[in-house]
Amino acid sequence: MPQTYTVGARSLFVTATAWLFIVLAVLTSMSALVQNAAVASLWPGMQVAADRLPLLTGLLIGYLPWVVGTGLVMSVATLASAIGLLMRLDWARRSFIGLLVVAIFANLLGLWLQQEVVQSVVSTTLSSAAIPQQALGVFGGFVTAARVMAVLMTLVGCAFLGWIIHRLMSATVRQEFA
Repeated sequence: MPQTYTVGARSLFVTATAWLFIVLAVLTSMSALVQNAAVASLWPGMQVAADRLPLLTGLLIGYLPWVVGTGLVMSVATLASAIGLLMRLDWARRSFIGLLVVAIFANLLGLWLQQEVVQSVVSTTLSSAAIPQQALGVFGGFVTAARVMAVLMTLVGCAFLGWIIHRLMSATVRQEFA
């Protein structure tokens, strides 16, 4: 049976993906603007406190303005690419795929960082808190469950982004952008 392509036909997948990421990018951009303002207002006090913190936390605080600024740039770039995706522009499809690859990489790298920060906070808290031994086991179980859930949610999110990339690179979607 021959396969028929209707050039210019708009698929529901591309439209829904574009609108979803437009809404998410607008919300993320507004959040990043607020975070940039908060970091800028708290920055002088954080520089003094960063010297007394553990090494990893001090490094995180030291590079916080760059991380928050990168988040703002990524969210604005995602907004522009999602609008272009809605307009069926091929450059937008390609840049959107690139942004999703960067997001997958950042999430996987952030997973390691997240686990390190949780371990650091939990070990620091438990070493200074006067908690009975029976409660420590319960607390440790909750921490382990939360860490496993964070890993699973991150991997599921990365798989979802990978599926979107796969669909955007398919022949049926590419012909929409011809």
